[in-house]
Amino acid sequence: MLMRVKLFDSELKIMGVLWREGDTTAKHISDVLKEETGWNMNTTYTLIKRCIKKGAIRRSEPHFMCHALISKEEVQEAETEELINKIYDGSVDKLFAALLGRKKLSAGQIEKLKEIVGEEE
Repeated sequence: MLMRVKLFDSELKIMGVLWREGDTTAKHISDVLKEETGWNMNTTYTLIKRCIKKGAIRRSEPHFMCHALISKEEVQEAETEELINKIYDGSVDKLFAALLGRKKLSAGQIEKLKEIVGEEE
């Protein structure tokens, strides 16, 4: 079942820390994002609370421990589906044509795409 939680770019940065590092404290997320983005603790905590409200993160005690309730793959799938529907009229063919038209693919990339398409058939 595809998650229907809409996360904004800033919220995805919060989730990115959880997906990379697993369950961790809000303070640790704040420390990481201060380093990566320059955000202060209040900004990070506000975004964590938004993610909790949206059902993307579960908070537990002690130490405001955060646990991702949605996987990176679920978000990628939902975002990809939204992109295809919004920009490419629901057509995966149009998306592929746009991607393939952007740059020359290496032989390895072409083989990888063939494998993916073969798995879907």
